[in-house]
Amino acid sequence: MVDDLEGISVFLAVAEARSFRLAGERLGVTRSAVSQALQRLEDRLGVALVQRTTRSVSLTEAGEVFFDAVRPSVRQVRDAMQTVRDMQARPSGLLRITVSSIAESFLSGTLLAGFMQAYPDIKLDITVTDDEFDIVEGGFDAGVRLGEVIEQDMIAISVSAPQRQCAAASPAYLERRGRPRHPGELQDHACIGWRPRPDSAPYRWEFTDNDRDFDVSVDPVVTTNDMEMMIRMACAGAGITFGMVETFQPYIDRCELVPMLQDFCPPFPGFYLYYPRRQRQPLKLRSLVDHIRASGRR
Repeated sequence: MVDDLEGISVFLAVAEARSFRLAGERLGVTRSAVSQALQRLEDRLGVALVQRTTRSVSLTEAGEVFFDAVRPSVRQVRDAMQTVRDMQARPSGLLRITVSSIAESFLSGTLLAGFMQAYPDIKLDITVTDDEFDIVEGGFDAGVRLGEVIEQDMIAISVSAPQRQCAAASPAYLERRGRPRHPGELQDHACIGWRPRPDSAPYRWEFTDNDRDFDVSVDPVVTTNDMEMMIRMACAGAGITFGMVETFQPYIDRCELVPMLQDFCPPFPGFYLYYPRRQRQPLKLRSLVDHIRASGRR
């Protein structure tokens, strides 16, 4: 029975990571130990669960069926065990969070520094990425994103004030090329655009005019996935860029950037910490939620 449970845990780690090495790192054992435990489970079941090649790991048809069947149950068992431990334990452990690169108020450190001081036994592992993915599949406890892109089955709590976007450029650029008065004029300007990945199209700049939402497909002279690069290029006079006012504010305050077209950019709900619905949440995650609420973020 114990061997079966251990083998199932190993199988789930392999199935989620699609790698024996990564599964071993997650479980704290060697790649060889992972392979042996999985082989013993397959021998007891009398069927292959995983297809291995020198380059990839994938599930067999039986493996897919087994994965879908046992994963929810194992998660419930793990949650129950963690709940029992939490009854006698201080909040501790590794809390993994994925955060959007433009979540300035969350990444500024003030909220997180206070959390670390309040819960010294918790360690944070923060991945900053603009990729959209299943945080459960990715092995994260929670994520921080704009509320409009969070799945409906997640619990979400606010971690920022309402947000607003705007276009921005340096005084030197505006002196040289003039200031657009309407978003439609942006197509006559040099623009600095953003894209999340090399294989994706540049982000279409979104505006509202007389309660009508529309977007402008600018043809950027510079496109990047790095907001800091966009800001540096804009400050250097390369063109007009577009993003969160909160992100641009320090540069606006120093007169390095001039905000524009704000009348066409109404405020919208900001960033939220989100996490999956579970009967029992890990104590380390509940502690972060309690800290956010106590800080007045909601």
